[in-house]
Amino acid sequence: MSAIRPAAVVVLAAGEGTRMKSATPKVLHELCGRTLVGHVLAAARELEPENLVVVVGHAREQVTAHLGATDPGVRTAVQAEQNGTGHAVRMALEELGTVDGTVVVVCGDTPLLRGETLRALAANHSADGNAVTVLTAEVPDATGYGRIVRDGASGAVTAIVEHKDASDSQRAIREINSGVFAFDGQLLADALGKVRTDNSQGEEYLTDVLGILREAGHRVGASVADDHREIAGINNRVQLSEARRILNDRLLTEAMLAGVTVIDPATTWIDVDVTFGQDAIVHPGTQLHGTTHIAEGAEVGPNTRLTDTTVEAGARVDNTVAVSSHIGPQASVGPFAYLRPGTRLGAKGKIGTYVETKNATIGEGTKVPHLSYVGDATIGDYTNIGAASVFVNYDGKDKHHTTVGSHCRTGSDNMFVAPVTVGDGSYTAAGSVITKDVPPGSLAVARGQQRNIEGWVARKRPGSAAAKAAETASRQGESEN
Repeated sequence: MSAIRPAAVVVLAAGEGTRMKSATPKVLHELCGRTLVGHVLAAARELEPENLVVVVGHAREQVTAHLGATDPGVRTAVQAEQNGTGHAVRMALEELGTVDGTVVVVCGDTPLLRGETLRALAANHSADGNAVTVLTAEVPDATGYGRIVRDGASGAVTAIVEHKDASDSQRAIREINSGVFAFDGQLLADALGKVRTDNSQGEEYLTDVLGILREAGHRVGASVADDHREIAGINNRVQLSEARRILNDRLLTEAMLAGVTVIDPATTWIDVDVTFGQDAIVHPGTQLHGTTHIAEGAEVGPNTRLTDTTVEAGARVDNTVAVSSHIGPQASVGPFAYLRPGTRLGAKGKIGTYVETKNATIGEGTKVPHLSYVGDATIGDYTNIGAASVFVNYDGKDKHHTTVGSHCRTGSDNMFVAPVTVGDGSYTAAGSVITKDVPPGSLAVARGQQRNIEGWVARKRPGSAAAKAAETASRQGESEN
């Protein structure tokens, strides 16, 4: 099918969406890593239109700011009062000026709409020489949707009747209007000036343009979507969750067909910008968000949430939360680890159980096995950080950096008080508080001298269980001697 480049795509996103019961505008609700309108824009961009304009109205400052951050090339038109879809498109055409060519109109709350479906609509519109082509679908339950009325003999589209205005026989029709159209731009502009408001809502219906153009002798056609779920609009949180499930299943199916093993799709959730290498494995209860990438042969989950994180080939991530982090090839993370932004773990490195990292570069083969916090730090290669170590990076006002070299062995229960440097090949003793730089190859011991006060329990806790146990142990020692 040859590519048909529209003169413009108009996205209708001015409605309030009161049924969402939310302070957030409807089109800014999210699923699978994009807002509703963000999904629609992505599909529209696949048409490579000469112009892309979004009609905004309710909370337009918020919506416009989002559009600017999402797609700076988008133009906006303001519908100050929501007087119907026809009125909204008129506002868009006023913003665009004279449009010579095809104008595609889509709704901003249809996140399942595919770019390939829009391309088919534009191609059918051009091939058939239509004045207007409506995207339709056959649905199991057409309640609430505008019905497609066709000529009984020719099958041509004669009208679209809104549910509230439909007769009983028309309400029995299962072919519905998706709210997506391809128009001849000049004919659309002329017909919009003739749309009336004598309907139950007192609004300008865009669908009335079809009847106006047909009465003027122009051709009205239809392009039927392969999957009726694509055209589903989102009006409440139930529909939002249903669309999220459908889109998530679509994304997981694409991943599995490309060579990814997803153990339990029902408990696995991914965003649209997540990518995989072949033979990646995703275990149950895993959420992959943002631009996360799971490379060839890497294994993530179960019960793992990764956001904007790269997991290199052959790495293993188990029961972990990671944000804006990089996990090197054949590295191991978790279980129960928390990688905060700026964490970079080298090849064959390890971040173990109950370890938190932040803004930390951890070298090749280096291990932070358990019960530790590594923040604002650089650790070299093949170093081992002892259990219960803390990189003390904050003095109450500023953050400071700690550097631990390569091939170091730090003892358990160490405190590294930044800024401090531990040289290559050094050791630190268990229980040490390191406040001064450690030269390469040194042993640092920074702890108080142990002192045993014999008989303290008998004097200070007489009659206690501890005193009785100590007395028994003393007697046994004396008898053995």
